[in-house]
Amino acid sequence: MKSNKTLLTILLVISLLFNCTSKAQIYPDTNWSRAENSSTNGWDDTKSSIFTRYLIDSTNITGLVIVHKGQIILEYGDIEENSYIASCRKSILAMLFGKYVENGTIKLNKTLEELNINDVSELLPIEKKATIKDIISAKSGVYLNGSNGGDFRRYAPERGSVNPGTHWLYSNWDFNVAGYIFEQETNRSIYDEIEFQLAIPLQMQDWDKSLQRKSGNYEISKFPAYHMWFSTRDMARIGLLMLRKGKWNDKQIIPETWVNEIITERTSYEEAQKSVPLLKSDGLDLGYGYMWWLVENTNDYRLKNAYSAQGVLGQNITIYPEIDVVLAFKTKSDYRRRNSIQTQMNIMKKAVEIYNPN
Repeated sequence: MKSNKTLLTILLVISLLFNCTSKAQIYPDTNWSRAENSSTNGWDDTKSSIFTRYLIDSTNITGLVIVHKGQIILEYGDIEENSYIASCRKSILAMLFGKYVENGTIKLNKTLEELNINDVSELLPIEKKATIKDIISAKSGVYLNGSNGGDFRRYAPERGSVNPGTHWLYSNWDFNVAGYIFEQETNRSIYDEIEFQLAIPLQMQDWDKSLQRKSGNYEISKFPAYHMWFSTRDMARIGLLMLRKGKWNDKQIIPETWVNEIITERTSYEEAQKSVPLLKSDGLDLGYGYMWWLVENTNDYRLKNAYSAQGVLGQNITIYPEIDVVLAFKTKSDYRRRNSIQTQMNIMKKAVEIYNPN
């Protein structure tokens, strides 16, 4: 009788250990691991080949990876070379805020007036009422030109006509000021923070701080753009960190509450499309959080609750929480190649159409 109880206990322990192991989340160390027999885990080999053919024939993508449950299941092109990631920089900056919002160093309700923010063109009294929260939501109500182009300021209402926090507009003035505020309030360089908060703990393979630099036309605005250069496979690490709610192995890198905050809807897709009608033709309905785009109004369960960092030419990090997938792709600007936003949306959809676990 005693031996039977002992055997039962051993079997129970083994069962518990097996279940814990089978549910353990996988993270890359210094190198990514590749999934074996991905076709048995829902990734159709034929569809993967068709998708790769699509990338070659119909896009200018220079590097792409799909990660499922922490392992690469598909890669294409050069995933190692660092290159310009355009507006994906904004989403990465949003991540850096978390540590300092949590410890009170950055107070999201602080106004531009309290922060002593002004520019080449004087801010109006109503514009000075905008808070940090308004800035990182792209709802400042400040419609000055940014020091660099590449936004939707052409759709801006008349200056002073809307209250801060009430109207969404994708404007580089907001995003560049967000970078300035981050450095002013923390007394830390954005690039140092990327290194210490992300590159080192995530064991990025290709991070090179010497490549990172700011630029802009200071005669237009004194706030430069904080440009960034990453490899595709390191972008995927950022996506996996977001997918895992800011946790990497056993360490909480970005506060989980902050990850949830930055992907909480601040602007619905209806509001975004009303502000910028051009967005209606993109191919996906996108809302907005804190400098992250949110996929909304979709019937595809694989796209439900997905969100992404996006940049001009074809830079993208998309997280699909419902299926434990990260997509990262880019187009090297030095080659003068570009992809339309519609092409980016198509890639976001086609990548997960490969996956069918049933």
